[in-house]
Amino acid sequence: MSKDKVGMVNTIKNICLAIIGGSFLTLMIQTNSYLAKDTSAIFASWVAHGVGAVTALLIVLITYRLLSGQGNAQQVKERKKIPLWLYLGGIPGAFTVILAALAINGGLSLSSTISLGLVGQIAFGIVSDYFGLLNTQKRKITMIDMGVISLVLIGSMMILFGA
Repeated sequence: MSKDKVGMVNTIKNICLAIIGGSFLTLMIQTNSYLAKDTSAIFASWVAHGVGAVTALLIVLITYRLLSGQGNAQQVKERKKIPLWLYLGGIPGAFTVILAALAINGGLSLSSTISLGLVGQIAFGIVSDYFGLLNTQKRKITMIDMGVISLVLIGSMMILFGA
């Protein structure tokens, strides 16, 4: 298979994975908002991350078992070089669960919460790229970036106020 075809297959695979990930994010936010409605947003966040941690641990253990004996010693050595602060990614996830549960239970619809969250993700991504935050490659903010934010924001407003 040529490099172009491999690149296209990888791009399509990554797009599908992103769509599936977005679907799971929507499902997580919805179920956690139901749990937060009956308990609290903080408790819902603890449950979500506790269940997520157990699930991730099981996936790691299963993957490790399946891949053991296939020369992964080098990968294990490389993992030990990872700075500890990189493991703090769960903190924004906890706030995402709490804030989304509060927004949904505060009167926003699920689709409005997700679309406005997308605006925040795009805006932070653009700023992060511009300043090179979190070791991302620096990139200038273009008019296309501003157009993307504007269109998604307009779409979010249509979802929010259109019904």
